[in-house]
Amino acid sequence: MAKRYNEEQKISDVLKAFIQENKLEKGINKVDAREAWVKLMGNGVNNYTQNVELRNQVLYVSLSSSVLREELSMGKSKIVKMLNEELGQELIKKIVLK
Repeated sequence: MAKRYNEEQKISDVLKAFIQENKLEKGINKVDAREAWVKLMGNGVNNYTQNVELRNQVLYVSLSSSVLREELSMGKSKIVKMLNEELGQELIKKIVLK
């Protein structure tokens, strides 16, 4: 049964507690990583992006352009740093472009 609190709480604190109690962090991190990729890469890269998936701190990105894949592979470390800054935590350790 759900816990009941008699004192007032911020909605953000209640949501954080709900996420932790129900072990939803992994799913939310996956969605956040996908949204960060879309936001940071812009329309040019997103037009060629087919799939973005986060598994075990590795971001797997499927691209339809081999030229773009090569271009992005030159700056993987910078992309990882930018994505982690956007996410506000060290969530991504590596990027695999396929």
